[in-house]
Amino acid sequence: MSTQGKVVGIVSNLVTIEVDGPVGQNEVCYINLKGTELMAEVIKIRGKRAFAQVFESTRGMRTGDTVRFTGHMLEVTLGPGMLSQKYDGLQNDLEKMEGVFLKRGQYTDPLDRVKKWHFTPLAKVGDKVKAASWLGEVKEGWVPHKIMVPFDIKGEWTIASLASAGDYTVDDVMATIKNAAGEEKKVTMTMKWPVKVEVTGYKDKPRPFKIMETGVRTIDTLNPIAEGGTGFIPGPFGCGKTVLQHALAKYAEADLIIIVACGERANEVVEIFSTFPELDDPRTGRKLSERTIIICNTSNMPVAAREASVYTGMTIAEYYRMMGLKVLLLADSTSRWAQALREMSNRMEELPGPDAFPMDLSAIISSFYARAGYVNLNNGKSGSITFIGTVSPAGGNLKEPVVESTKKAARCFYALAQPRADSKRYPAVDPIDSYSKYLEYPEVVAYLDSTVEKGWADKVMRLKDILLRGREAQDQINILGDDGVPVNYHILFNKSEVIDFVILQQDAFDKIDASTPLPRQKFMVDLVLGICDSDFNFDSFELVSAYFKKLINLMKQMNYQEFESDSFNSLKEQLMAMIAERRA
Repeated sequence: MSTQGKVVGIVSNLVTIEVDGPVGQNEVCYINLKGTELMAEVIKIRGKRAFAQVFESTRGMRTGDTVRFTGHMLEVTLGPGMLSQKYDGLQNDLEKMEGVFLKRGQYTDPLDRVKKWHFTPLAKVGDKVKAASWLGEVKEGWVPHKIMVPFDIKGEWTIASLASAGDYTVDDVMATIKNAAGEEKKVTMTMKWPVKVEVTGYKDKPRPFKIMETGVRTIDTLNPIAEGGTGFIPGPFGCGKTVLQHALAKYAEADLIIIVACGERANEVVEIFSTFPELDDPRTGRKLSERTIIICNTSNMPVAAREASVYTGMTIAEYYRMMGLKVLLLADSTSRWAQALREMSNRMEELPGPDAFPMDLSAIISSFYARAGYVNLNNGKSGSITFIGTVSPAGGNLKEPVVESTKKAARCFYALAQPRADSKRYPAVDPIDSYSKYLEYPEVVAYLDSTVEKGWADKVMRLKDILLRGREAQDQINILGDDGVPVNYHILFNKSEVIDFVILQQDAFDKIDASTPLPRQKFMVDLVLGICDSDFNFDSFELVSAYFKKLINLMKQMNYQEFESDSFNSLKEQLMAMIAERRA
């Protein structure tokens, strides 16, 4: 008999329940509110009392209302049919919801139980299998969706029966497996997994060694992120966090994109809903939405659902990673997630940390980011989850607790600067404050040496050094005036401007400049460094500014041309002539 309980305390969506039996941490329960069951999750247990966060409005709830415990943790349903779907934080299919506003107690199935999928076996009867072993596959759009042994299986099992090739629903039995003790288990196309427990079944989780190309020059060139790596984008409102994430979703070297909109402004989520189905995918030639899953919080859901959203997105990403796919997980914004943690912590009267966030905020963020990574599967294949979150600190303060805590977990820091956004220098990633710790990994440096060129990491450091010295020169010019510093200061500043305008800035609305392959990035970096390493003769600072503006204009025009096309080469020849004319 399942555990029952009754409500004895209500503080907004935090409900205290007196129970008559055992309950577990993160267990799901349903509170009966006048015949409507509201879903809740146990987040703390003290004696015979359980504290649960309710994922619905608790208006009208009273002490004495009955509670039913399910014996299951907060979990997601995994199986074919999730691509192109739009879920809320609890994996309810929003397309199946009725009305403009959601009704309390309305929960929908995330999968289509009627649709048939064409199954192709990959194993055979008698094969030895473990958790996450591939039994067969179905085509989910263009993705070969693997049907796997459930992740909770322990030890080695044997396939006793396996379905032949044909069309089946997600609930049909695809295989029967048996262990050494004679225990049998039927396997369908679906399974469930707790969202706050990492999916297991892979061989090991090595350090990343391969760079994920994003097409965004300020990331790929200056601060690359490894496949299976982690990064985050903090910045004030209006600095381009969402646009940058959209660019990553379109052009990053990933098989699947999962976007978690955990509490962001409605217009940004609506833009994803409206534009992604219409966008052509540059990787597959199909529609971008066909390899995208969107998880978003609806406007009238309590903030507790924000906390579930990121875990739901990560668990789905782990599921597809076990199929040997490259998954890019984008969360916008983890500040909303942290605020949900703060709200529940305050309601439970826990000891507050900085800015009233939980004392263990850093540990919570770190444990979540640690679930991303590159894994070797048991069958010799590999998969990865590259996780990039955004942080929206109040007032753009990059010293606030969520930013500082995320810095400890994420390897890449892409700080958006308000002055760059104000001057329309997009992406507004600050080249001085931002960093990628992957450039310190010997495996990554070796990978760049073999795939780009020998000593590429040193060239990147050279670019950063010129940008830093250019900013210092700019500060001196601003303090002492244009004619108060030597001409060399103006030359140094303008050389850094060449890097800024040609490498760092990018036009997201131009089909060529929106995404730059790494070979083209290398060519332009060599071109820019050739200019920065040249000595120029100028009699006055006015000549410096006019000359470099022409150089920058030519190189920006090159960014809009097809690489190595006639127009591209013509502009390059004009550029080389200008450089030779002024070279000392």
